[in-house]
Amino acid sequence: MDYARESGRVLIPTRFVWPYGGRTVYISGSFTGWTQWPMTPLEGCPTVFQTVCSLPPGYHEYKYVVDGEWRHDEHQPFSNSNLGIVNTVVLARESDYLPAIVRVSDGTLHEPFPRISEADLQMSRHRIAVFMSTHMAYELLPESGKVIALDVDLPVKQAFHILHEQGIPMAPLWDFSKGKFVGVLSALDFILIMRELGNHGSNLTEEELETHTVSAWKEAKTYLNRQLNEQQVAVSRRLVHAGPDDNIKEVVLKILQNGVATVPIIHSPSEDGSYPQLLHLASLSGVLKCLCRYFRHSPGSLPVLQMPICEIPVGTWVPRIGEPNIRPLAVLRPSDSLSAALNLLVQARVSSIPIVDENDSLMDVYSRSDITALAKDKSYAHINLDEMTIHQALQLGEDPHSPYENSIQRCYMCLRSDSLHKLMEKLSKPGVRRLIIVEAGSKRVEGIISLSDIFRFLLGL
Repeated sequence: MDYARESGRVLIPTRFVWPYGGRTVYISGSFTGWTQWPMTPLEGCPTVFQTVCSLPPGYHEYKYVVDGEWRHDEHQPFSNSNLGIVNTVVLARESDYLPAIVRVSDGTLHEPFPRISEADLQMSRHRIAVFMSTHMAYELLPESGKVIALDVDLPVKQAFHILHEQGIPMAPLWDFSKGKFVGVLSALDFILIMRELGNHGSNLTEEELETHTVSAWKEAKTYLNRQLNEQQVAVSRRLVHAGPDDNIKEVVLKILQNGVATVPIIHSPSEDGSYPQLLHLASLSGVLKCLCRYFRHSPGSLPVLQMPICEIPVGTWVPRIGEPNIRPLAVLRPSDSLSAALNLLVQARVSSIPIVDENDSLMDVYSRSDITALAKDKSYAHINLDEMTIHQALQLGEDPHSPYENSIQRCYMCLRSDSLHKLMEKLSKPGVRRLIIVEAGSKRVEGIISLSDIFRFLLGL
């Protein structure tokens, strides 16, 4: 909207975003003569509406018209006027413009988002810690469900095929001769195997992979562990588990401190630990679901939940100009090699990496669990890791005959203005382990927040 083109003044393109849904949304403000200007829904985000207006420097007022009702955005600067409550924006000069979302301020008159006091933050953390310390792991068990364990004598290829077919990222390992659970098999194991197959100096061959048992692979992995540890990459070597009477906070700490996705809940009827029973695979997602359910009817008791994520220290963000890049955000291009992706997953110690285009806009994600798709039909036997691209690898993992393939959502997104409570509700859903923070409109990646990020913040770790 170039309403002041004739004035000859310098105009500043300013994006306005209404992220709260509706059928039709308009913006009306002092810069439109209070006429209603239509806003359009974002591609892939039908509940988010945007428009870009070219405004001269100065003070402006505006409101939204959502389904015929006048509204203002409580998360943006606002004030009282003869039109009621209106949002405000102050543009002093072109450099004040922030392209992600309207958060513009002169630094003294307006605060874009509410801030939380240290007392409210500590009170929220205390109440969450009390809840997790007074509720036990057995409360995480679903009313019904199945838990899959693998025998250590299974061939490695068959074991990974089971992981892929069942849609699970890992499974506990049962050793019949020892009568106990001895470890886990995860997507990270398959990544290490794929890297070994691509290593010309490796002793592991495709034929051996057909006959090698899981236990034989675990023995070979001991050598790889020593190599990885020399590169300062920690690899878990023992089974991390919990009992049904352990409190939930202990379960969460075991997951965070050991860098694992799940912790098996194992119960033994005897004192010596014999005849163990696998009850459940506890995850941060399950704990978060329990947490959200408990505080759902009293969100006011946790003030931190109302805070927008951009105002709290959580997740990994793309640094702004002038900010130090303390924790780099790993991203991939579709043309990057599968070898580069696997190396990055191991070295960055992350479970997934956003895939972006040349404008850094989100296209897809590549996760550890995606690699297990290569176990089907011996796809791994025909792959050159350095020549295959990420795009090609994702296409290999697709099943054209599956009736559910097109309905599976791979990218879960959020906006920097979303509240912590909204993110927790999204992350508590099955299969959602992280949210990609995108810029409204362009879908440019701004950061990523994982389940472990949320719990580290809530527990003050």
